Amino acid sequence: MTNRVTVLTKPGCHLCADACACVARVTAALGVGWTEQDIAADDELAARWAEYVPVVFVDGAVHDWFRVDEDRLRAALGG
Repeated sequence: MTNRVTVLTKPGCHLCADACACVARVTAALGVGWTEQDIAADDELAARWAEYVPVVFVDGAVHDWFRVDEDRLRAALGG
């Protein structure tokens, strides 16, 4: 299964945990792969996205940040 969704997160971020839970629900229902990437492990990502996490990418393009709209995500993934 190819990962179509990536969620950029950082430690201690409650919005990140909420976003990952939403992404996990939607992708599981649609049979789509996803991954979480901690920006704290990458200086370039941290510099670019630290003020916006969680950031959700679908097929490499920014889809949402801060909060995930479950219906919008489902539509973007063809569900």
